[in-house]
Amino acid sequence: MRSSLTCLSLAVVLASLMPVLAGCGSQEATQIGAVLPLTGEYQVYGQSIQKGIQLAFDELTPEGEASRWRLTVADSESNADKSKQSVQQLFETGATAVIGGVVTDEALQSVPVAERFDRVLLSPSASSPALTGISKQFYRVFISDSREGTIMAQFAVKDLEIADIVILATETTYATGIREVFQTNFERLGGEVVELIEVPKTASDFSGLVGRVITLDPSAVYLACYGEDIATMITSLRQRGFGGHILTTSAFASPAMIERVGSAAENVLLTQTDYDPESEAPHIQAFVEAFRQRHGLTPDLYAAHGYDALKVLVAAIDKAGGEPTEVWSGLRALREFPGVTGALQFNERGDVQKFPRIYRISESRLVDHKKDLRQRQEELKRRMEELQRRIAASRRGDNGP
Repeated sequence: MRSSLTCLSLAVVLASLMPVLAGCGSQEATQIGAVLPLTGEYQVYGQSIQKGIQLAFDELTPEGEASRWRLTVADSESNADKSKQSVQQLFETGATAVIGGVVTDEALQSVPVAERFDRVLLSPSASSPALTGISKQFYRVFISDSREGTIMAQFAVKDLEIADIVILATETTYATGIREVFQTNFERLGGEVVELIEVPKTASDFSGLVGRVITLDPSAVYLACYGEDIATMITSLRQRGFGGHILTTSAFASPAMIERVGSAAENVLLTQTDYDPESEAPHIQAFVEAFRQRHGLTPDLYAAHGYDALKVLVAAIDKAGGEPTEVWSGLRALREFPGVTGALQFNERGDVQKFPRIYRISESRLVDHKKDLRQRQEELKRRMEELQRRIAASRRGDNGP
């Protein structure tokens, strides 16, 4: 039985790495590493990303054929220091490039390692503005928070006409980055931040903070946190009777998490890449169908980004002729690469050139807000036209269809 993905402790990884022959020649397989939070606080992201990477890797080689690629995955355990150590060990043992830095702190710790080895670290999901331009060896397939925060601020003021808001933000690099972008743009457009409530990273009881929001009674709240904290805050806000708008980030774009929150998540608004698993694009349909057959569920935003990360990295390695120190130039040379999360193209600062959209949670599903609004308007127009037709028919005495 073909072994396509090794997920081991680094000690086992080091003991198991050996040359692998590809095709009928003696070429050593190109090794790609991945460091993901498969356990711990951020496992909801890491496990989903792993599924996407696994699927993409299995598609590289038809069953029964030798592979020119080897993929080794290590668990960061949701610890930035562990992530850094794992990235270093993978480079030391010959990885041409590493997919890693799933969350901002892990990426920030691991970038200097990629710099030292002069090899690419490709993040599937870290989004802090602090990572933009940090190194010629760091790239990411996830949009920067500078775009997410800006789009949400514009939507809040111009579309929802929100005049006042309370921001709840955890004291993490990620949350601080996107909160600052949102706040700056919200205030620039004339909105008032009634209060910024900073949440200690170690906090587990948000009742006092939520109580403060209820006392302030703003038109809306903006939650800048990772998913588990967002879920807890949403539940607590609704339980305390908060009826205003709840706005948040793509960190909450996990169907499993949304379903767990249940009806409390109804009408929560968030930003995310324009990823549509119901798209009619053939390559997206193929990805979704293959994922459903394997896992029995629809791939979420993070599985899709894991899938794209492996696919685009392989394309870049090929463009670089397999030279580890030139993979960055292979990434920069890609134009409109057909990813399932959109066409992938990187700028000189390592950021992917994609734009977020606003999504609304409806019956535990993420729906594109503008697309849904347009469909509702079209349905309303159709019903009005049908009503007018019936009225006109009734006046003529014509009761036919």
